[in-house]
Amino acid sequence: MHTPSLADYMTLIYRGDWAGVGEMMLASARKLQQMGADFAICPDNTLHQALPFIEGRSPLPWLHIAECVAAEADRRGYHRIGITGTRWLTESEVYPEKFARRAIGYLRPGLAEREEINRIIMDELVYGVFEPEAIAYFQRVFERMKVEGCDAVVLGCTEIPLIMDDANSPLPTLDSTRLLARAAVERALEGGRERTG
Repeated sequence: MHTPSLADYMTLIYRGDWAGVGEMMLASARKLQQMGADFAICPDNTLHQALPFIEGRSPLPWLHIAECVAAEADRRGYHRIGITGTRWLTESEVYPEKFARRAIGYLRPGLAEREEINRIIMDELVYGVFEPEAIAYFQRVFERMKVEGCDAVVLGCTEIPLIMDDANSPLPTLDSTRLLARAAVERALEGGRERTG
């Protein structure tokens, strides 16, 4: 495992320097490759916007979080997915691109919803602040997405599952962090079987 400080990443993200974010990810991949890793994962959804800048130069293949979510959505037969996460993620093509490859529709939060969800994530959840009002806000957004035809919602941020899951969501949830972790374990086990087989 290797990661620079989130603050270092955020400095670049606030400037819109996704190439710079990619260089930080590439530096981590190089260190992990030297330590013997077979592939790399990034549990941060937002950072996936930087992968196109570095995938061709990476010494390790990357397991893409949105591909893991899209595969699970497809497996479960979902047709239209609500996308939640930071405003950078929800305004990006990280999920729409992977959903489109599987003919899965999607819905982004409205502009005001994006800003409020981003505020809850960055000002509350990141700091371990869990307010009932935040849960209620996510529930209202998910309910609107349900009314507009979504049959599931992606929890596209590592912090959102701290307050939202299938038990309190109006829509079935796709926890991106857990889905990536499961896919990584499966891939690692397959690699081990290949080496011993």
